[in-house]
Amino acid sequence: MIGPLAVDAQILPRQPFLVKADLGQHGLRRLVVRQAGGFQPVQAQFVRSRGDDGEVRTLRNAEWGGGAVAALRGAEWFAAFYLNELLLRLLARDDPHPRLFDAYAATLCSLGGNELRSEAALRAFELLLLRETGVLPELARTTQTQEPVVAGTRYALRAEQGLVAAAAGEAALEGAVCLELAAALECWAVQSPAALQALHSACARELQPLKSLLRSQLHYHLGGALLRTRQVALDTQRLLDSPPSR
Repeated sequence: MIGPLAVDAQILPRQPFLVKADLGQHGLRRLVVRQAGGFQPVQAQFVRSRGDDGEVRTLRNAEWGGGAVAALRGAEWFAAFYLNELLLRLLARDDPHPRLFDAYAATLCSLGGNELRSEAALRAFELLLLRETGVLPELARTTQTQEPVVAGTRYALRAEQGLVAAAAGEAALEGAVCLELAAALECWAVQSPAALQALHSACARELQPLKSLLRSQLHYHLGGALLRTRQVALDTQRLLDSPPSR
């Protein structure tokens, strides 16, 4: 039996009156919203809830949790809800990841304004999510042979083989970028305050191949399931690009 909770949280909307909240050290929990007052999606909230250790708890109230506020506009909301969907799909209920909660909040504040900055922040969060869930291979050495990564050689990230020397024409990262990513992730592991920014900088070095490689990793670990947010974004863009009907 779990009594009332009063904790910092991030609200991850699913349905108008059914949400999931990342409760930091308490993990993800489904909450029923009885009143909408103070309820803000993708913002830091101080929430109070009650209920037992069953599937659903009742959200009693929510208020601004302080700190930076993510000012999202237009297409930036797709990126925010993409992050939400990744968390909901890859994290188990009640599985605590308090540092991932902090990275999520920081990533939201990095979205918008500058496309390069936004893309680097998204890739960094994907890397941290894969690492936190224990499925990201070490990036400083090849997975199968345990040979150190060498600058000047390109490496691919394969779902079932890990980090390997890339084949010709395969999406791949330069060895120096792999080492930079590995160093930033190690800084994250020891809770260095500069780790997230270092990871953003490393991701910005080769955004397109990194995006392709991480997309394949996520697709594999999601069991091949299609992310709804991505599909909605594609459908919306298709509608915007289509000529107006007469």
